[in-house]
Amino acid sequence: MSLSSKLEKKAKSIRRDILDLAVKHRNSHIASAFSCVEILLTLYEKISPQDRFIMSKGHGCLALYAVLHSKGFNPKIGGHPDIDKAHGVECTTGSLGHGLPIGVGMAFAKKIKKQKGRVFVLIGDGECEEGTIWESLFLIKKLSLLNITVIIDNNGLQALDYIENVMGALELKKKFRAFGFNTSEINGHDFKQLLDSLSRACSDTDLPGVIIADTVKGKGLSFMENKPCWHARFPDKDLLRQAYRELT
Repeated sequence: MSLSSKLEKKAKSIRRDILDLAVKHRNSHIASAFSCVEILLTLYEKISPQDRFIMSKGHGCLALYAVLHSKGFNPKIGGHPDIDKAHGVECTTGSLGHGLPIGVGMAFAKKIKKQKGRVFVLIGDGECEEGTIWESLFLIKKLSLLNITVIIDNNGLQALDYIENVMGALELKKKFRAFGFNTSEINGHDFKQLLDSLSRACSDTDLPGVIIADTVKGKGLSFMENKPCWHARFPDKDLLRQAYRELT
């Protein structure tokens, strides 16, 4: 069985684990977690002990907790990630736009100290409306930080509406390339594309890498996929039963 096939099988299991955590801890940010499952599984297949990962879109933290549990960690569970380095949570996030600047600092520190390893930062497409994202990109280029990779969970939604209805088309690929980044756009639920794009981003010695991963918010649940109302809504008993059936 190929690595992609193994990860596809694991993705459904991780989504069930996310649902279990949501039920146990009454965390309603399920849809945001479901959109980035494949991204996180791929990252944690590639990450080395010297690497660092920051989940800047902190409201999707149920996916991070579930993947960390599958790797033997036991992070404290909350509505947003709280720093818990012993169990894989590198920093506290939740206020959008903060994770990438922290990642830039980590990458710069590694460069100064000549340390091995990369920094990976997952941000949301709606989060790209925050000014600190673009300030961070300027700094990455200015400091020639080739040891950082930015991944965008590009699901087309922010909070309770579609991004196009809030800010219009973001044209992220065009913007990131204009900032001088090696930018690729892929299917964020396709493990082969994720593995290939991460390998390319990590091997580029000329430009920092940005991966725009097109995803579906609520991926895996028919009643939740691409529905703005599910940003922070908890399923009732009937929908929970349906959810577990669909993830079987």
